[in-house]
Amino acid sequence: MHRRNFLKSNTLGAIAMSSASLLPDFLRGSHLKNGKKSYAEYLRNSAVPRAELDIFLSKNSWAQFDPEVGYILGNYMPHDGIDNSSTLSTVMPDGRRTNTIYTDKPCRINTYGNSFTHCHQVSDGETWQEYLAGHFGEPIQNFGMGGFGVYQAYRRLIRREKVDNNSKYVILYMWGDDYMRSVFRCRYATYYKQWNDYGGYMFHGNFWCNIEMDLETGQLVEKENRVAVKEDLYKMSDPEFMFENLKDDLMVQLHLLSDDIVNSEVDINGLKKLAEILQLPEIDFSSPKKMMKTASALKNKYAFEATKYILKKTDTFCKEHGKELLLVHFDPYGVFKSLVAGKPRYDQEIVDFIQSNGYRFFDMNEVHLKDFKSFNLTLEAYMKRYFNGHYTPSGNHFFAYSIKEILVDWLQPKPITYQQDDNKMIRFEGYLPKY
Repeated sequence: MHRRNFLKSNTLGAIAMSSASLLPDFLRGSHLKNGKKSYAEYLRNSAVPRAELDIFLSKNSWAQFDPEVGYILGNYMPHDGIDNSSTLSTVMPDGRRTNTIYTDKPCRINTYGNSFTHCHQVSDGETWQEYLAGHFGEPIQNFGMGGFGVYQAYRRLIRREKVDNNSKYVILYMWGDDYMRSVFRCRYATYYKQWNDYGGYMFHGNFWCNIEMDLETGQLVEKENRVAVKEDLYKMSDPEFMFENLKDDLMVQLHLLSDDIVNSEVDINGLKKLAEILQLPEIDFSSPKKMMKTASALKNKYAFEATKYILKKTDTFCKEHGKELLLVHFDPYGVFKSLVAGKPRYDQEIVDFIQSNGYRFFDMNEVHLKDFKSFNLTLEAYMKRYFNGHYTPSGNHFFAYSIKEILVDWLQPKPITYQQDDNKMIRFEGYLPKY
């Protein structure tokens, strides 16, 4: 379905909406002879229909506006669960996903990251955090959000951890293109042609804080959100605003070039300067095929350098604030499938960086590889056991009990369910009223 042919959804049902474009044709740009739009035309076409922003800013929807990281979880029932079900996806006043297991106890573990942290496509009680909370007898809080990059998760982490005196243990979860997302000024502009906003109820990816390379100094710099005032989000409905604010976003250009979506009006000189800074010598923009290959390599290198910077800052922050950090990685599509095929993982540079710096690390890709080899299944059949795009409830359960051991070893004191003593007493003080 075209993203403009949306369904206006809510928890009571769905009402069919108009299939007409909300932008006049003269603002949408014309196609080049090869069927692709120029970069300028593509950006102008990314302007958001005002009616979608109305819904996002004023109704219960999957996401809600945040002045720093663009958006956080809202209250909604996406129709995206197993067996054609909808999922209950709700948020607490402090922005975490709703949790109910042992919430009267102090929370020692906060989790940050992307949609696999947030646990998109399952209901509140089916997240891996809730499964572990039930097993450990203590709460685990979920500050993940679908679509976040490593940098946006980091910004949310430091915002929360500066004021949370209970949480000593911090989990930062990464997957797939999180590395690249950190650098975008506005991720929405990269996927608007493929994503259905359902009239605004699933809108996200608006402008946020990001990290990018200063071509003059050759240094990575942290940037604040260009649209940090809620009412100013309506600027995204202006094609010229989208063009002016993204025309020099090199990561957006690299993403579109590597996917062969645009091939003209990009900043070739800027990209060459970026390659020089990143010491990527083999670059060639002389033909569409070579341009795609070069853009892909440069995109990854740019994203990896940004990620290294972020991980160093995260580690430093945690040490300065008396927190302990665990990095988690899982990418079922870009990494796990490569490992199954016996191919190198594309982000080996990041794994090497993590290991060389001695960061505590849990790699779910390796767990799934070992699990897959224990079955006599095709990869397609194996994936259906755990995934519906994201993890199904059974996938989150598998993840929870896969990471459990490293968490038990990490936590001091151990969760009550893992505390051993000579008397082997059953201690319910604080759990049952009569104790």
